[in-house]
Parts: sequence; structure tokens; C-alpha cells
Amino acid sequence: MLKREDNEKLTQTGPGTPLGNLMRSYWQPVALVSEMPKERPVKPVRIMSEDLVLFKRINGWGLISRYCAHRGVDLSYGRLEDGGLRCLYHGWLYNDSGRCIEQPAEPPHSQFLDKVRISNYPCVEKNGLIFAYMGAGDPPPFPDYDCFTAPDEYTFAFKGLWDCNWLQGLEGGIDPSHVSFLHRFVGEDPRDVYGQQFSEEVEGTGTKLSKLVGDHYRPDIEVESAEHGLRVFAIRQLTEELKHVRVTNLMFPNAFVVPFGNGKVFTQWHVPIDDETHYWYMIWYDFAEKTDKETLLQQRLEGVSLPDYRPLRNRDNNWGFDAQEQNELTYTGMGLDINVHDQWAVESMGAIQDRTVERLGISDRAVTANRRLLLKSIESFEAGNGLPSHPISEEEAATFVGPYAVDTIAPTEGWQEVWLQKEAERRAQSPWAGAATREAEIDA
Repeated sequence: MLKREDNEKLTQTGPGTPLGNLMRSYWQPVALVSEMPKERPVKPVRIMSEDLVLFKRINGWGLISRYCAHRGVDLSYGRLEDGGLRCLYHGWLYNDSGRCIEQPAEPPHSQFLDKVRISNYPCVEKNGLIFAYMGAGDPPPFPDYDCFTAPDEYTFAFKGLWDCNWLQGLEGGIDPSHVSFLHRFVGEDPRDVYGQQFSEEVEGTGTKLSKLVGDHYRPDIEVESAEHGLRVFAIRQLTEELKHVRVTNLMFPNAFVVPFGNGKVFTQWHVPIDDETHYWYMIWYDFAEKTDKETLLQQRLEGVSLPDYRPLRNRDNNWGFDAQEQNELTYTGMGLDINVHDQWAVESMGAIQDRTVERLGISDRAVTANRRLLLKSIESFEAGNGLPSHPISEEEAATFVGPYAVDTIAPTEGWQEVWLQKEAERRAQSPWAGAATREAEIDA
């Protein structure tokens, strides 16, 4: 359990809060490229309790305050002109640096516009997501993580709205034991729906992943520090000679990296809208095959309402819970979409989980390790001692690779070396990842 003041420290991300300052010092996804209207690529964005407007520039993207400095009018209705946004009320024109560059009603000799600047943040597009840097100083370089270096044709990006604090969503992703229960029987739907990756057989076992983790529901959880944050091992003893090794990662401060089917991995960020709602953003990448973006998009769009990407199954309709279905067909009674299962788990805790009354066990090692890391990092950052998992130069960024996410079988003796070797072989055979494999990471 946490002290109340620590729970508040780990869940409040508004401007000026300790955690908000920390998270703003990392690149954060703010939108999907695909959700920006082609006829008028302008969209209001709310992130960490800040109201902003995202717009397409001649080259790249701009992200500025949503409200005009003049009379507070909503700039998300503004006109795209000359690579900037013009306020409809009095014609003030803002560029992507938040500077007012025209004030048509002011005298020609007026220098008033030189005194006007609104909030603005640099943006970079990466594999279908638009990222913004909202921290102080110059933005850091992007690490050479797989989600950023994978060729576009091997990736897919999506997002979803969850009605709870960001930390609940993140903690669900770094909890490896829950898949043995929450996601058991997933993959048994004969239709081509999201989640079928759990129906794939685990190499050398003749068993579907959903059944394997369901039958072996008491994994040994090991957590170790890594350059990117935390590396999490869930080890299931299948026979005296064989183990199932599942390696997932915390990508500090608010993302995780998880294997999902043969040769597939996704990185998922949990980004606060405010303290009681958040978006998850995902970059899925395939080491072996080009992604069918259109099929994946249609599968995901079937379960959400636009334009907010809110799941159709949600708190308002009890996440589609059906008691008869739970009794006769599925484990959860909430369909076979694993995103809905995860959503229910973290939303049902309430808008902000009260961690002062929870009881954590050995299987929660990754959750407790992450909380310790967050609290320590907030304290260190406030003291001016820099950030963890944060490259400061292009050369250093090139050493931040992976993180490796693996689902494999290994011998009981020597499994630690075998999973690394298998991962190296997979990358060597990949059309795009082989060149990115670093001996330093393999030896880590």
C-alpha cells in the first residue's frame, strides 16, 4: 500500500506538479496522424490538464495553447493560414512557436504583437503517432527503440480512451500474472478479431498461449533495472526440463513493451488527459511481416466511438457484462476483446485508485518496483539531478535499443542465456531489425 501523499504524488500530473514536471520532460504522444482531418488538420488536444490545439504546418506539426491571448477565444476553430492559426474573432495570427505574428486591427506601427506569445511545444511524427515535448529546455533526442526505428510498413498505431488515472493503465501493463486469469480463453473466437494472437501456439508446446498461461497461473516474477526502466520476467515451469519465458518491459516513465504473438510486439504509452482520464497510445510492430494496417484499423474501430476513441463497452454499460456469457462461454462475461478486459480492470478501481488500502504480494513485484522508481525519480528530478532513461545526445540515444520483449520456451537450466540467443536470432532474420541488434544489449 502507499501513503496517501505518495498516491497523490504519483497520480497528479497537472502543470507545476512534481510528476507533471517529470513526465513533461519526456516525449509524449498527443495524437494519431490518422485522426487528423485531411481537409483541415486541426484538433483540440488536452494533455496533463493543459488545453492545446494541434495543427499541420507546411512541414511538420504545431502545438500551441488552445486559447487566444487577446480575448480567450478557442483557436481550435481558427483558420489555417501561412503555416499558422488565425483567430476568427479579431484575426490574430499565431505561428507554431506561439508567437503572434499579425494583429490586423492594431495600428501599422504597433509593436504590441512582439509582446504576445502563448504556450507552444515542439512536435515530431513517429510511426503514426505525433509526439510533443512539453518540458523545459531543448527536447532530447529520440532513443533508437524498436517502435521508433521500425519501418512504417511494419507498424500500426492506435489509441483508446480510458476513464481512470494514467497509473492504473500503466500498472496493468506491467503486471504479468494477470494474463493467467483475465485473458484466459481469449483466442477461442473463430472470427478474425483483435486478440487472436493469444490463440497462437507457443513454440514447441502444441498449446495455445491463452491455455498455457491459464494452466500455469503461478509464474515466478523477477524484476531487474534496465537502461529503459525495468525488465520484467514471468517464468512458468512447464516440465522438469522446460520453462515458458515471457519478458516484458517498463519504458520509463509511462510506457510498457509487450510481446504479442509470433514476431509481434507493441509499445503502449498511458498519457494523462487529466488526473481522472487518459489515453493509451500504441505502436505495434512486426519483426517478420508487413502489417495489414487497414484490417487492423477496422478491427479496432469496430469497438470505439469517434472522434474520442472511447470504447463502446464502458462504465456506462457495465463493459457489456453478461452473466450468462460468463457462466457458459467466456471467463469475464465481457466478450473476447482483451482491451475491454484490461479496461474493465483498471476503470473498475475508480477514477483514481486508493492505494492506501490495497494489499500487494510477491506477484506484484513489478508494480512495487515501478512505484519505487517513480518516487525516487521525482525526488531526484526536483533536486536537479536529471532524469532516468533519458539520452542526452544523439550518440547516447543510439545505445538505447529494444527493449526486448519475448515469449519463448527455454530449458530450465540456462534459460537466461537461451532467451537472449533466441531474440538475437529473431532479429538477425528480420527484414529490418537485424542491423539494429547491439551486442551490448544482448550481453545486458
